Order: sequence, then structure tokens, then C-alpha cells
Amino acid sequence: MIKVNSVVKLNIPKIRKLTQAQVTALEQTAEALHTEVVQAEIMPRDTGAMQNESTFVDCSRSSDGRVTIATSTPYARRLYFHPEYNFQTYENAFAQGKWYEPWIDGVSADFCRDAYKKIYRRLAAL
Repeated sequence: MIKVNSVVKLNIPKIRKLTQAQVTALEQTAEALHTEVVQAEIMPRDTGAMQNESTFVDCSRSSDGRVTIATSTPYARRLYFHPEYNFQTYENAFAQGKWYEPWIDGVSADFCRDAYKKIYRRLAAL
């Protein structure tokens, strides 16, 4: 019978750095998605309050692996879930309901995965 001995030494500072890079990359990915949605001119806009001042990234639970893009206006939910509305397009040319759908399962579905990968590699120096 062959005996094998091994010693494993964990580089705790490096593990902490990688863990913090995960959290920071998640937060920055959410910010990048918010910027992407604004630049795509897909969110309904009249005065710009909903898109600019009332939509924000909530990073309060980012250490748990969860960030949220939230809109604090009372009418955002109604606009989002009713794509049949006739949205004005002079401020945002592609205004529509369900404005996050292209990033969930549409043509831009890989945006968050690719952005996270790029940001994480940069932060972790990989």
C-alpha cells in the first residue's frame, strides 16, 4: 500500500481579495447594466425623472451576491408590465414596456455575464 502525505496552505489574503473582487464586480456589473439600459433609450421617458433620478442600483445585499436595479416611482410598475401602452418616443426613441427583457432573454442576454467576467478579471488581476 502506498502512503501519501500532503500539506495544503491557504493564501487567506488572496482569497479575501478574490472574494472582494466578486462583490465589487457584481456591483459594477449592475451599474453597467443600468447605464446600458439608459443608453439604449428603451425606458419610457417624459421628464427623465424615472430614468435618471428614480432608478438606482441597490447594493445593500451585494456581499450576499444580490444587487437590485430599482425604480422608486409609483408608476414604474404599471409602465413596465403594460407594453401595450402607446409610449411617446421623442425623448427615448425605443421606449416600451418590459424594458429589461432584451437583457434577460433577448439579443443582449449575455451582457451581464460578459461584463461581470471582464470586470472580475480586471479587479482580481487574473
